[in-house]
Amino acid sequence: MLRLRQIALVAEELAPAVDGLTDVLGLATCYHDPAVGKYGLENALLPVGTNFLEVVAPLDIKEDTAGGRYLKRRGGDGGYMVILQCDNVEERRARVGELGVRVANALNYGDFTGIQLHPRDTGGCMLENDQTEGDQAPDGPWHPAGKDWRDAVRTERTLAMVGAELQSPDPGALAARWGEILAVPVTKGASGAAEIVLDNATLRFVDVADGRGEGLGGVDLKTADRAAILAAANERGLAVNGDSVTICGTRFSLT
Repeated sequence: MLRLRQIALVAEELAPAVDGLTDVLGLATCYHDPAVGKYGLENALLPVGTNFLEVVAPLDIKEDTAGGRYLKRRGGDGGYMVILQCDNVEERRARVGELGVRVANALNYGDFTGIQLHPRDTGGCMLENDQTEGDQAPDGPWHPAGKDWRDAVRTERTLAMVGAELQSPDPGALAARWGEILAVPVTKGASGAAEIVLDNATLRFVDVADGRGEGLGGVDLKTADRAAILAAANERGLAVNGDSVTICGTRFSLT
């Protein structure tokens, strides 16, 4: 089992980014995780169906934090992490060790364990694999989102996250590296882009087209009311391109 469970974005300021996501996509915040404070960050988790969008922001933009360095490297707000749920995190820990991929941070909260991989070894962005003991259902518990996240699910406009778009000067090589790390074959999608198909979503690898370099550039959303999302984005003066809106420096493609 390997499914997309969470996407993290990074912003210079937390509140404006969260306001954009809630006002345009019709989402609600379920949790602020105090554990991220030790990294010099604050955050908010927003359910998207049974998955989650997270926004992290430096508590002090002047402090030297990983999030702050990422903001500087990519020229502002944008995609930060792809977080996958698996049922074999220890096997995956052994696999990345054999591949020479460093674990940047090991997570252990009792019934929730995970590995954040070093982006210099993976390319693209931070990649994380997490496992919850016991209930592994798509709508099962998820430690980073708190215990009551289901109360914050809103589906009037947005139903699910169904993909993520990684951009790179060499998307084929990046796709091959992620495929090797995840032990999932790389295929070619309808658009011709290299893809990795997960249980509930697709990771798509494309050329850099926005001048911001390699990174997590977009998220694909299944929507219930695309027209309302586009109207809200226009009202806020956000960038809209066809069925894509840009929030927190991230392209959200609507289907």
